[in-house]
Amino acid sequence: MGAYIFRRLLLIIPTLFGIMAINFALVQFVPGGPIDQIISNLEGQSDGFDLLGGSNADAGISGRSVQMGASAYKGARGLSEDFIRDLEIQFGFDKPPLTRFWLMMKKYITFDFGESYFRSVSVMDLVLEKMPVSITLGLWSTVIAYMIALPLGIKKAVREGSRFDSWTTAILVAAYAIPTFLFAVMLVIVFAGGSYFQWFPLRGLTSSNFSDLTVMGKMLDYLWHIFLPVLAGSIGGFTTLSLLTKNSFLDEIKKQYVITARAKGLPERRILYGHVFRNAMLIIIASFPGIFIGVFFGGSLFIETIFSLDGLGRMGFEATISRDYPIMFATIYVFTLLGLLVKILSDLTYVWIDPRIDFGNRQS
Repeated sequence: MGAYIFRRLLLIIPTLFGIMAINFALVQFVPGGPIDQIISNLEGQSDGFDLLGGSNADAGISGRSVQMGASAYKGARGLSEDFIRDLEIQFGFDKPPLTRFWLMMKKYITFDFGESYFRSVSVMDLVLEKMPVSITLGLWSTVIAYMIALPLGIKKAVREGSRFDSWTTAILVAAYAIPTFLFAVMLVIVFAGGSYFQWFPLRGLTSSNFSDLTVMGKMLDYLWHIFLPVLAGSIGGFTTLSLLTKNSFLDEIKKQYVITARAKGLPERRILYGHVFRNAMLIIIASFPGIFIGVFFGGSLFIETIFSLDGLGRMGFEATISRDYPIMFATIYVFTLLGLLVKILSDLTYVWIDPRIDFGNRQS
């Protein structure tokens, strides 16, 4: 098993390299780079609002960017070629794309993500600052999805064809059809001071007086703030997982070993949780990476935006809009690396659930 884990860890390197290479190549064909963004801001061609934190005048360009100006070759009216060349050197665009990519990946191996183009702040500091928000949403949403889906799916399998099975299936199908962002907006409108109730806060993970609260008060305040975002993030995962659990248990219940156990007079509960559960959980565990990554990647942007949470998803989106390449590529790098590590964790859980599985003896 140790050799298998070692091989999987080694495979992370080419996989991560390939994903980063594809994204880097695609960016080369996207019009409007960082230099164009800076020139647009300097010449007043932008809309006056910077997604990274306010108006262009006070937050759009800071630090060295303000001193040097901006560059957009088509919009650089009245700017000398020497000035444009200085900007290219400052941002590293004087080098060929392959050279820039190689230098970037050499730094990324040591988690050196450089400095933001427009904030003059270390990207690593920004990632560490935003990471807790995204992990909170992804982890809690996945945990809640499993806590609801597993018992619901088991009960649906045991009571297949009953009225309970029918109406819960209808609810699950309806819930699955609702997009995550739309469900989040509905929660805000109904429960966060939209048009009906103001039971939950609209933004942030903690209150302004969080530091003054007791330990219990901090826990309750934290749960109060994350309730709606986590509920919105769980909806897509738990609907799919509930039906997957039901189908997995139904498939196991019909197998010969269950019929034999019943013939021996074993209690139904012991058959269900002592034999069927372990085998049925294999496919459910296999779906964990997909559900977790789906919540962590796909839903985080919408949920963080709607509930005004400052996490990695929102930061990556804003960096893409503003062409802040260090933040954009760092976000892709972190998300991809987490996804690959979660996949390995899923394989290890496979072995823990069913010791008969031995990835170490696999030939391919």
